[in-house]
Amino acid sequence: MLKIQFFVCILLLGFTVDAVSESGNYADRDDVKQFVAEMVQEGFDRGKLEVLFAEAQYKQSIIDAISRPAERVLTWKEYQDIFLTESRVKRGLEFMHENSKMLAEAEKKFGVPAVIITSIIGVETMYGRLRGKYRVIDSLSTLAFDYPPRSAFFREELKHFLRLAREEGQDARTPLGSYAGAMGYGQFISSSYRHYAIDFDEDGIRDIWNNPTDAIGSVANYMSEHGWLAGGLITVEASEPDDDVAQVFNVSLKPSVTVGEMSRLGIKAAKAVESDTEVSPILLNGKYGKEYWLGLHNFYVITRYNHSKLYAMAVFQLSERLKSSLLASS
Repeated sequence: MLKIQFFVCILLLGFTVDAVSESGNYADRDDVKQFVAEMVQEGFDRGKLEVLFAEAQYKQSIIDAISRPAERVLTWKEYQDIFLTESRVKRGLEFMHENSKMLAEAEKKFGVPAVIITSIIGVETMYGRLRGKYRVIDSLSTLAFDYPPRSAFFREELKHFLRLAREEGQDARTPLGSYAGAMGYGQFISSSYRHYAIDFDEDGIRDIWNNPTDAIGSVANYMSEHGWLAGGLITVEASEPDDDVAQVFNVSLKPSVTVGEMSRLGIKAAKAVESDTEVSPILLNGKYGKEYWLGLHNFYVITRYNHSKLYAMAVFQLSERLKSSLLASS
């Protein structure tokens, strides 16, 4: 089976390289011409799109990166070393100081704690310092037309990006982002940008590319729209089970078993949580062995931003460090 998967991957990669090399540019390809025709039906100018795709570039490094995301190849022991560092805490405190008024307003309006908003921006882009080096048109063209496993998804994102550029008065050749086409302080993909980004400083532009105020409001709005519960717990540590009940852990990111049911299995929450509260049992391989956690609703909401328990745990623990540092300095 592994050999078959290996050869399929080689064939797919070979196809993507050949597809680009045969045409010289995206505008010459039949699949891109069909895509352009679809966008023309939405009122886009055919000539401008043809010029845009003639300039779009295939990037093998994008294919390489999306094939091995950190959330899939690293354990919690390794993953936390990327995001739970003294420098990220220090810069997070600086970001909170510089944007204290807007963070307070966002927390008041959306119910999302300032430390959570800050942590998401900190994990995503080191508070805006690492917003991505790829042109979004290159990232999305590469993935839409030369990454078969998720081409349908990225074609839709490419459509959203072109609509977004038109709506916000942006030259589609200009915006930079991640290898997956995520943009700005909060790394919104194009569909999320269009649906959840807001003009938080009310200057007439939804600019999460360069404006930290709009980014703060947009992250808070995203979390609110996905069901964040103001004042709710995020996750609590759990006791190590007496018996082998590994089958209940890491089953689903969405809470699906109650604290009472976990208690009957010998797994106790470290904090008081109502017995009928639904949780997601999480097992992580940490620096000192196995870690047992119970993810609550707000933990699940964080995973709507990035569908990974490692990501959500990094956001949570970074927010806890920021909170501790703020309390210590007050």
